[in-house]
Amino acid sequence: MDVVVIGGGIVGLSSAYYLAQAGMNVTLCEKGSIGMESTARSAGGIRMQFSTDINARLSLASREVWDNFTEEFGVDIAYRKSGYLFLARTEETATQFRENVAMQNSLGIESKYLSPSEAVDYCPGLCSNHFVGATYNARDGYADPNLAVQGYATKARELGVNIQTKTAVRDVLTDESGVTGVETDAGKLNADYVVNAAGAWSANLATMAGVDLPIYPRRRQIAIVDPTQPIPEDHPLTIDLDTGSYFRPERDGAAIVGGHFDDEDANVAPDAYSDSMAIEWAATAVEHAANYTAYFDGDSRIRRGWAGLYAVTPDHHPIIEETIPGFVTAAGFSGHGFQHAPATGKLVAELCVDGKSSLVDIDPLSSRRFERDSEFVEQNVA
Repeated sequence: MDVVVIGGGIVGLSSAYYLAQAGMNVTLCEKGSIGMESTARSAGGIRMQFSTDINARLSLASREVWDNFTEEFGVDIAYRKSGYLFLARTEETATQFRENVAMQNSLGIESKYLSPSEAVDYCPGLCSNHFVGATYNARDGYADPNLAVQGYATKARELGVNIQTKTAVRDVLTDESGVTGVETDAGKLNADYVVNAAGAWSANLATMAGVDLPIYPRRRQIAIVDPTQPIPEDHPLTIDLDTGSYFRPERDGAAIVGGHFDDEDANVAPDAYSDSMAIEWAATAVEHAANYTAYFDGDSRIRRGWAGLYAVTPDHHPIIEETIPGFVTAAGFSGHGFQHAPATGKLVAELCVDGKSSLVDIDPLSSRRFERDSEFVEQNVA
């Protein structure tokens, strides 16, 4: 069976690897270089702490791969389990946190609810008076996305995947029975299945197949900052959820500072956005972090930064499905594509080989959910 995977980021490479492992003849098309779009600009977070059952299950299904990545792929991805600390400023958010922890615990996830004073035990520089509650999971952490891409790409090639870089897909070919292949700028490829793993470009690709998917490219930024007070390397990634601000320690005494603020919900053209950090945004991000921790203030120096794209859906969940016969969608992760890539690749392989999923029940991730009113929204988004 022939499968064409479109997109050379972590989700596309994971899909190609598990498809080849299942015995498929796989070609991957990437218009640029592998891993150089959204994956390369990711903060590399890997966490269990989500507000919905399905996202938590995707994390659990991915965790075994991340935990054993070096053994399976022969690449040390610098996976550091220093924890995630979520902070609540309002009672409404704190109530949601308690519900999140109860759901996570029911799945075997080791998260716990904390008082503000208990949160200081994990983040000694925290100004706890701003908060009413927190959650923490010691097994959450982050890894190097570029190294993970190398691991998947190398193993995929060893299994026979034909990775075609500098190869843009110009059209998705269909007939009355469904998808039959793709037309690239290097020629036509016939396929029994086409996998849309194009991230921020996935809605454009779906249009080629005659499908309208609510996946929107949104620009997000990250700053590398020298904190005024050193942040211990075992410090958790700390998220002030009600403001959208977050930070974590980085190499050589620096810190990553980021966040999603109110003015960042405009769609952008994925082929024409600026991948440079705006210094005004970085100053705002540091100001937010300085509001609730002692690590940052007006003397904190902004070293550099960058911008990348989230592929965002209205409810901040991905679409994972066979959208029309032969056209499998794995996109719209709303910033969570890196950490959920292992589970997603396995699910894509199941859809192509078996016609259904068994690893995780992905019925809630069908694009049909947008045809009805739903309160199915991921809240733990930064």
